[in-house]
Amino acid sequence: MKNTVFPKAALGVFAAALLATASLGLTTNAAQASDDYCNVPKTEWQSMDALKEKLAADGWGVRKIKEDEGCYEVYAIKADGKKVEAYFNPATFEIVKEDD
Repeated sequence: MKNTVFPKAALGVFAAALLATASLGLTTNAAQASDDYCNVPKTEWQSMDALKEKLAADGWGVRKIKEDEGCYEVYAIKADGKKVEAYFNPATFEIVKEDD
């Protein structure tokens, strides 16, 4: 039986391709997970005003709320003074994603 030797460069390319494919899969799953949280029929949505009131009660200074791909996207200043862009499930007001 003859041993086949692969050049190191070929192994490096293979490893990079494998890593890129794995990373893409993880990113896709994370995006799908956030989409699932905001996959709510419009008939079940609470109002933007109700979300604004809830956030104000929590000490947030809401600057803007808009719909974005089935979620409420909120630009605000949190009670601790940090600016935040957050996405909320429109039925439960659960935070789906938060960026400082």
